[in-house]
Amino acid sequence: MFLHNVGIIFFVLNYVTVHCKPKNVLVLLGDDVGFESQIYDNKICKTPNLNKLASRSVVFNQAYTSVSSCSPSRSAILTGLPQHQNGMYGLHHSVHHFNSFDDVRSLPYLLQKAGIRTGIIGKKHVGPEYVYPFEFSQTEENHSILQIGRNITYMRHYLHKFLHNNDSRPFLMYIGFHDPHRCGHVHPEFGSFCEKFGNGEPGMGVIPDWKPVSYNTDDILVPYFIQNTEIAKQDIAAQYTTISRLDQGIGLMIKELELAGVLDDTLIIYSSDNGIPFPNGRTNLYDAGMAEPMLISSPSDTHRWGQKSEAMVNLVDIVPTVLEWFGLDYPTYKLNKQIVKLTGKSLLPILHEEPTSGWNSVYASHDLHEVTMYYPMRVLRKRQYKLIHNINYKMPFPIDQDFYLSPTFQDLLNRTRHKKNLNWTKSLKSYYYRPQWELYNIINDPQELKNLAYNKQFIDVLRSLKVELNQWQNITNDPWICAPGGVLEASGTYKYTPSCLPLDNDTEEQYDESEYTISVV
Repeated sequence: MFLHNVGIIFFVLNYVTVHCKPKNVLVLLGDDVGFESQIYDNKICKTPNLNKLASRSVVFNQAYTSVSSCSPSRSAILTGLPQHQNGMYGLHHSVHHFNSFDDVRSLPYLLQKAGIRTGIIGKKHVGPEYVYPFEFSQTEENHSILQIGRNITYMRHYLHKFLHNNDSRPFLMYIGFHDPHRCGHVHPEFGSFCEKFGNGEPGMGVIPDWKPVSYNTDDILVPYFIQNTEIAKQDIAAQYTTISRLDQGIGLMIKELELAGVLDDTLIIYSSDNGIPFPNGRTNLYDAGMAEPMLISSPSDTHRWGQKSEAMVNLVDIVPTVLEWFGLDYPTYKLNKQIVKLTGKSLLPILHEEPTSGWNSVYASHDLHEVTMYYPMRVLRKRQYKLIHNINYKMPFPIDQDFYLSPTFQDLLNRTRHKKNLNWTKSLKSYYYRPQWELYNIINDPQELKNLAYNKQFIDVLRSLKVELNQWQNITNDPWICAPGGVLEASGTYKYTPSCLPLDNDTEEQYDESEYTISVV
């Protein structure tokens, strides 16, 4: 009898050891990364480490950010809430000084409450600290962003330290690379993309684990949304070199997981915060600014490794994905007296099997980037049609500081001033001044050049998409839901009947009750 009981105890302990290993998550986030990789059919920009990760991942071909700006996007990734709902309307640092609402329940906050270890290395760029608490934190807040975000040897050192501290708890490690973000605005000595930083040349320093890769402008693939000029090609070549550092850094981080013996227990998520810093890209919600690379490697679903998914997914799906991975529920609580509801969904089912239905639309919202760049937009992107609402459409589209100084934008300015051919699909005037509504048939017009919003043949499509967009704004408690033609009244007399009241301000249309409603939550 005694021996029989010992056998049972041994079996239970062995089962726990073999079958209940701690589950971990590694998030790898690039900074302004696009589709410059063989994974997405770019055969010039070499990314062997991303290629290797893709071979053990599901590759998402239809992934999108919910906002095309750094801090707002990172807040959405870490809260599962669009920026207008979590309060991070613009950049967090310096004079911009945006923060999420005090009561937001972020992913690191929820995981810490559940006893899961949390760590961050690299670019954080969100606040306040008590909303985004990480147990292990090595960021721009206590290091040079060049070192902690671009020096991949320095970053690897801290990941090694995190993984070898005799803590057996499951963990979330969030690594925010600063590559390939532009740096000509603050560190012009290192090149437009900091492509010279750590390359071993005099005065540039050395990153021991980085082997720089250079590119010939004759080989550069110029995306449709960038002007096809020699200056733009040189700019892209510099971007490619910085992407090689990101790629090699990703390889180092995954190798550290392997050396620590946790690779086979770790869900790995790779993506970017927003589009690349070129015309139509970052700060825009055209596809060039909204579409993102995404790879997810699940050790639980190896049969899907190397396969592609056409499901339309959003970066706000990361929070529900991680929560499900750890077996946790999202809490019930309120923000600004409104019940918080996640609009994202867990991606774990897609990692197991490609869906045959659903996953056919994504939403996005953008308000600011830098504090002076007020240009709120709301977007519904479906497989065939895309609707963009430019709320501040009577003002010119703003340009951020580092993009303004970029060779690519200066090239557009100079060519426009000297009345030279731009070799671009737009003019600066059409880029600056946009209509209130933009409607595109993405299948027939993937470059988003033919606006159908004012074509009477598409009035039913336009109306239908407006209603869907309005419904999402209600669910996410969007303060801009009545703009620009109305003002939201939701307290006092209107406490139980929130309403969009007309401003008669000469915007293109006033509110039609059949299209625009405000829900009471």
